[in-house]
Amino acid sequence: KGKMKLIVVFVLLWTAVAGRRETHSLHYIYTALSRDLGLPGIHKFTAMGFLDNRMIDYFDSEIKQKVPKQTWMKYRLDPEYWVKGTQSRQSKQQWFEVNINILKERMRQSDSDLHVLQWMVGCEGEMQPDGTMTFYRGTNRYNYDGTDFLSFDDAHSVWVASIPAAEETKRKWDNVPVLKDYTKGYLEYECMQWLNKFWSYGMNQLKTAPPPEVYEFARDTIVESKIRLTCLATGFYPRDIIMWIKRDGRKLYREDGLESSGIRPNEDDTFQRRDSVEIFRWDKSKYTCEVIHEASRVYVTREWENPDSGPGGPIIGGAVGWFPALVAVVLVVLYKKGIIGK
Repeated sequence: KGKMKLIVVFVLLWTAVAGRRETHSLHYIYTALSRDLGLPGIHKFTAMGFLDNRMIDYFDSEIKQKVPKQTWMKYRLDPEYWVKGTQSRQSKQQWFEVNINILKERMRQSDSDLHVLQWMVGCEGEMQPDGTMTFYRGTNRYNYDGTDFLSFDDAHSVWVASIPAAEETKRKWDNVPVLKDYTKGYLEYECMQWLNKFWSYGMNQLKTAPPPEVYEFARDTIVESKIRLTCLATGFYPRDIIMWIKRDGRKLYREDGLESSGIRPNEDDTFQRRDSVEIFRWDKSKYTCEVIHEASRVYVTREWENPDSGPGGPIIGGAVGWFPALVAVVLVVLYKKGIIGK
């Protein structure tokens, strides 16, 4: 009675790129609910496009139109693009409505419960010296009620079932060669064409983005004999950045006690990263903070001067985005049976 149900749907994570490879991504996320909750801001169907974690277009079952979310998208793409995009989104909405009902029947689920079907599709490209991008990897996966359901293995051109309920869909789709060919072609070619085009359109926005501001400071900890050294880079775009804290020239890792926030979004569409390590106050080693942001050609090395002198460094003002790292979409629906959606 009054049982609370929590449904957390697709979290898209862009992980830190190893080494100095510069990559960019184009992803689309579609989310469909089995019924309309009638709650503000929560729609039965939603579709969003993301370029490097920035929303570039949007559609939902209420506005019923694909609309731009970046100024350059609005002015660089002709009206026909948005008309065709709207038609495509409306078709996908119908497809989702049909298939969420198929899954409910297959899994013998009640119509009174809320169910969520999602699809994430897109590609990542690696930047080349000539300014273009080549295919790095693709993503095409489905999620049902917060659980991985089905994904496409681009390297082997097969569908992979994550749960037994997906096996039937896997068998059907594996037996449709044209579907596999289209899926692979979209990820490796069509998606990459759009990624290159959108990236070139958005380059002016990139050029006006400021380089990272780098700060190093020390703070007291709850242990009187220790302090925490922190290296912070903020306000940079694009997101790829290299950061090291070194002790006497040696890079520190997790096993050395290093903690990292990872790359997080700020509220102004730039990014930040914060690494820190606890040391004893009497530690006389030389600690340095190194930051490399190749896109803006920033190479910074800062040294903590006598950390034992107490808390120092600037206080960082302004709001920062403490959302999960590079989350493209998180939809959380809380409801009580028999209360919401009657």
